[in-house]
Amino acid sequence: MQWLYSIPLVILTASSACMGVFWWLGLLRIVRTSLALPTARDGIALSEQQRDHTPSVCVIIPAHNEQDHIASLITSLAGQDYPAMRVVLALDRCTDGTAERAEAAIAGDERFEIIEIDACPDDWAGKVHAVWRAVQHADGNAEYLLFLDADTTLHPRCIRATLALATRRRLDLLSLLSTLTNDRWFERLVQPAAGLELIYQFPMLRANAIGSERPFANGQFMLFRSDAYERIGGHESVKGELLEDLALAGRIASAKLSCGVLLADGMVVCGMYDSWSRFRHGWKRIYAEAARCRVRRLQRWAMRQRIMATVLPIAAAAHVPLAVLFGWGGFAPVWLAAAGASVSLAALAIWLGVIVAVYRLSGVPVIYAPGYVVGGWLVASILSEAARDLAHGTPTTWAGRTYARTSR
Repeated sequence: MQWLYSIPLVILTASSACMGVFWWLGLLRIVRTSLALPTARDGIALSEQQRDHTPSVCVIIPAHNEQDHIASLITSLAGQDYPAMRVVLALDRCTDGTAERAEAAIAGDERFEIIEIDACPDDWAGKVHAVWRAVQHADGNAEYLLFLDADTTLHPRCIRATLALATRRRLDLLSLLSTLTNDRWFERLVQPAAGLELIYQFPMLRANAIGSERPFANGQFMLFRSDAYERIGGHESVKGELLEDLALAGRIASAKLSCGVLLADGMVVCGMYDSWSRFRHGWKRIYAEAARCRVRRLQRWAMRQRIMATVLPIAAAAHVPLAVLFGWGGFAPVWLAAAGASVSLAALAIWLGVIVAVYRLSGVPVIYAPGYVVGGWLVASILSEAARDLAHGTPTTWAGRTYARTSR
């Protein structure tokens, strides 16, 4: 009867081997990326070599009801150790105290300008329209345009450091993957899995290649050479996009211009969502647009996430005591039990190594890493919800407007 008890051990061994290979490839990708690409913090040392190089920069910030964040961002911009900077804030249909708090934080600093927008054309996405309006007020002679989200804050040397990187790497667009806050339970448990899923779809090394087939940019921080921005048509060319950063990255790639996507490494910090409901809603929008509203693609992503992030790690963990029990009790060949347990332990070690690396890069305490099995399952649920919403024609509500999205 040993053959009968051997069947589940063989299945669990094979599934653990598949999991180990999947996460091993992920670990190799992380190592290759870390070795090949600098972070924004590396630009600090580089900027010391370019102290006399100060190209002008116009910073553009769209803000819709951001009274809780706008003052922190303005303060961090006012504290930049960079002289050739001007800032335009586009307050888009705000109904809270954003304007008052922005004016108080600016405190008469002449480098800052506020424009208020009270309407958005039907064929424009709200944020894109606000940015475009702000561009009209930008310094036409600025050599660089820096687009920031209102819920970010910058290290005092961020602009100088990123300009040094953009210059040294001859980039037409430099975008940073922000360091996300991790104060709330979902930021520690779910956010790392959510971010890793997006990076899985848009690998950083591929995103850094000229003419990339998987172009990517993060709208929280996008630094354009002004001439490159104008060449691709600016935000007006992507006026209906809910994920305008991916659309702009695609236009950069199509124009065979150079794009750099780097880790912020604490130089840009962003608190994306302040509640679990907003987190789910926001990531549903991100994933739907990243999948180009393709329902089956989202369903495949959800299935892979459930299997590789949750089901197989739990199965591998359960396999080890089961193999010991079957082998010790004589229910299955000892060699099979030992081999299966070894494979599962190796797969679990690889999986945990990748997750710990992701948590370290994210700045999240690694004590939460084992909870990735829960976070991965919740991310899969968000992906499935995004697919269902598209399939049922549920409109997307974002920043005070409702958008009908057609499934593909």
